Amino acid sequence: MTFVIECEELQQQLSENAKGTLLLIDVSSEKSYLEGHIPNSINLLPSALMCGEKPAPGRLPSAGKLHTIMSSIGLTPDTHVVAYDDEGGGWAGRLIWTLDVLGHKNYSYLNGGKVAWRSEGLPLTSEVSHSTPSNYTINIDRSAVPEIEDILQGLNDKSLQIWDARSPEEYRGEKILAAKGGHIPGAINCEWTSMMDPENGLRFRRDAGARLKKLGLEKGRTIITHCQSHHRSGFTYILGKTLGFDIKAYHGSWSEWGNHPDTPVEQ
Repeated sequence: MTFVIECEELQQQLSENAKGTLLLIDVSSEKSYLEGHIPNSINLLPSALMCGEKPAPGRLPSAGKLHTIMSSIGLTPDTHVVAYDDEGGGWAGRLIWTLDVLGHKNYSYLNGGKVAWRSEGLPLTSEVSHSTPSNYTINIDRSAVPEIEDILQGLNDKSLQIWDARSPEEYRGEKILAAKGGHIPGAINCEWTSMMDPENGLRFRRDAGARLKKLGLEKGRTIITHCQSHHRSGFTYILGKTLGFDIKAYHGSWSEWGNHPDTPVEQ
C-alpha cells in the first residue's frame, strides 16, 4: 500500500479481507469514535501519544508508556497501520510521526480521514473493535526527534528551515500561549489547515507543493515543523513526507521553546 491512500483503495483492501495484516486506527476522542468510525477500526486516544507533562505536554511519551500503548493496540513488526482521524490529519500525522520515531515504516494515511470517508457516502459503524495485544519492542530513533539544542545549532545553517504550523496571530506574537510570544528566528509560517481542501473532504490541497514553494519551503533542505504541542504539526509532517521533503518534527514545539528562558524569539 502507498503512504497516502484514498477511500476507494481502503474500501477495496477491506473488502479483500486484508484485516490480518491491516490495523485501522481512528485517532480521535472516544465520543467521536462511538458516533461512527470505519468498520474494523480501533480507537486510539490522542492523549496516548503525548507525555502530558508541563511545560511541554506534547513531547514524546516515555519508552515505558510507548511500550504499553503500542502493545495494547497489537502492533507487531509486520502490522500495516492505516491511520486516520476526524479533523483532516493532525492526530493521524502525530501517530505516523511516532511510528517513524520507533522505526516502524509499515503505515498509510487515509487522505482526509473520516471527513473524506463520510463525504464519499461510505459506511460507518458504532461497533467497537479490539485488536489482540502484542509485546512490542520499543527502539527510539533519537535522530528523528530534534531538540532545542539541534534547532539552536541550525539557526544559522541555510540548509535548515523551520515550518511554523500555528496561526498567524501566534506566529506574530499577538496571541501568546507561553511565557514568550512570537516565533523561532527565521521560521516560515504556514498555518496547518490552509493546506487542507475543505471542498474535497479535507484532503491535501492539490497545489500544496506550489503554495509551500512560494513561501520558501521546498525540497533540498531539512525542514523541522512544529506548532504549540506537535498536534497541528502532525499534519504538516505527513504533508511534508507526501511531498518528498526531508522533514522532521520538534515535539517540544512552542510550549517548550516559548517557555524556555534562553531560547531566542522573533516577533
